[in-house]
Amino acid sequence: MSARLRSLLQHGTTSRRVLCCLSVSVGTTVLSAAILVILAVGAGVPAGPANIIAVCCGILPSYLANRRWTWGRSGRGSMAREVVPFWALSIAGLLVSTATVAAAGALTADWSPASRGLVLPVVQAGTFAILWVVQFVVLDRVIFRPSRELELR
Repeated sequence: MSARLRSLLQHGTTSRRVLCCLSVSVGTTVLSAAILVILAVGAGVPAGPANIIAVCCGILPSYLANRRWTWGRSGRGSMAREVVPFWALSIAGLLVSTATVAAAGALTADWSPASRGLVLPVVQAGTFAILWVVQFVVLDRVIFRPSRELELR
């Protein structure tokens, strides 16, 4: 491993947190995109409701992986400081992505299943890519920021 890559991956660096959070986001986006296609194309569930189910399936894994792996937190999470704000941020992203996926679903309703199976997850992933920067900043600077006690140690 190069010295540059090693320095990027040092625990606690912003670069490491960006790479880890991005990896978690990619993983949960792939999970939700697969569920979206299965529901919307395979099972005939309307795109909007299918997106709600798909995104909700990725929220808990995203919280747990980001909390533990990206920000190195262990033990029980604070309901008021971490859990509720994380879910609120995730629900806001869910609302935005559901609106875009529902619009794409309506526009592609008469398309072939193969075309819809490509367009819907691309729209979902594109929406989440745009929202990812905001999510990272909020997670890093607000939700998982070090508490005053940790900073003083």
